[in-house]
Amino acid sequence: MQTLLVVLLSIFNIMETFSQNITIDRKPVAAGKFYPAEKEVLLTGLSQLFKSCEKPTENLKVRAIICPHAGYIYSGKVAASAFSSIPKETFYKNIFIIGSSHVMSFNGASVYSSGDFLTPIGRVIVNKAIARELILKNKVFSFPTDAHIKEHSIENLLPFVQYFFRNNPPIIPIIIGTDDQNTVKKIAEALQPWFLPENLFIISSDFSHYPTYEDAVSTDLLTAQSLVSGNTSTFLKQLTDNSIKKIRGLATSMCGWTSGLTLLYLGESDKNLAIQVIDYSNSGDVNGAPRNEVVGYNALVMYEKKSFTFTNEEKQILFGIVKKTIETRLLTGKNYIIEESSIPETLKKPLGAFVTLKIKGSLKGCVGRFTTTDPLFSVIREAALSSAFDDPRFTPLTREEYEKTDIEITVLGPLKEIDSIDEIIIGKHGIYIKKGDKSGTMLPQVAIENRWTVDQFLGYTSKEKAGIGWDGWKNAEIFIYEGIVLHNQQ
Repeated sequence: MQTLLVVLLSIFNIMETFSQNITIDRKPVAAGKFYPAEKEVLLTGLSQLFKSCEKPTENLKVRAIICPHAGYIYSGKVAASAFSSIPKETFYKNIFIIGSSHVMSFNGASVYSSGDFLTPIGRVIVNKAIARELILKNKVFSFPTDAHIKEHSIENLLPFVQYFFRNNPPIIPIIIGTDDQNTVKKIAEALQPWFLPENLFIISSDFSHYPTYEDAVSTDLLTAQSLVSGNTSTFLKQLTDNSIKKIRGLATSMCGWTSGLTLLYLGESDKNLAIQVIDYSNSGDVNGAPRNEVVGYNALVMYEKKSFTFTNEEKQILFGIVKKTIETRLLTGKNYIIEESSIPETLKKPLGAFVTLKIKGSLKGCVGRFTTTDPLFSVIREAALSSAFDDPRFTPLTREEYEKTDIEITVLGPLKEIDSIDEIIIGKHGIYIKKGDKSGTMLPQVAIENRWTVDQFLGYTSKEKAGIGWDGWKNAEIFIYEGIVLHNQQ
């Protein structure tokens, strides 16, 4: 009998191991219903949506977006607006897509870990390692993947992901099956280790369901504003207030409110995060669609706040200083004299800055200062001269080259010495390494442009800029700083 039990246990273990290794790709169920099932028709439609959608006027460091998942004819342009809030050059390691279940209830979240997702455009890779880690370490994720089979909230956004992100980052698809706030908080706590600038979080949700057009507009505005507050209590109170009003036809203020609540829990401890509305419409805005029962669609973005900003006029003054400085030297051999009375007070603050010159994407000069007691406008002028004519890596800029030169200005915040490299955030921080009389720096955008990890960022700066070898940073002083990058092409 004992032998039989051992044999049976062995069989069960083998079966369990085998089942965990079976790959079952999740096939599309919404294609042909919510969006076109033919690849070329789908790609053409997406192209039109992105061309016609609203876009933010400034570059944002995007951590998360909230976008709708309805039929593309109704919500596609708003969804495209949410994605368009992300600068095209942004690189993410993973994309976490979170939706609230429309088809079943369960006391937690289900993450798809047994295969990839398929759409008419092709395969979307699932990061199965992260998915399985979530399941193994957190009871709130130990629910079957059946929740994904007929659910459209994640699938409907995947063609947008495939169209927008050309580097095809893997996804972690999560469906929330509970409306218990404490369980939602546990879901957020389990996801917290991955809520990093290197990962994008996408919250899939429509807003009001089935009120009149006018009621939808007012209700969706209030719900969106409660999300913008970033406060979980404010958000939950607004949902309750909407319900108390007994608005005719209103079935829900936000079908994915538990997913939105998850995002608020994730971001509530970071005071440097902000949320803003990018676009809004509802189904009644489509020609010929009824307005007595509509569904609302908001596009929102969660981003990292900048410690300082410049108006368009101030940016143009800075680029004007760079151009006039270089042109005056090229044409007359003299220095450009700035009329200080015409300079705004914001540009007279003592801030470090770098001026970068590029010709057809190739570096032609990059010089600047970190800390200074000189006003910013003066630092910009000196950096422009040095970048154009005194960068030892390049020959001085000629008139012919100047006509083809693109200008980039990086204005720097203060230096901060760090105790751990875990404090370095790719895309947010530049680094300055100092060891004895040797030092070197790389600007924040360099790591993004080269898609470096933190270790690579440190290694290249240590070796190529400070001249202390790839591992020299390990016993050197390391400083971080933030920077605002301003672009202006000739």
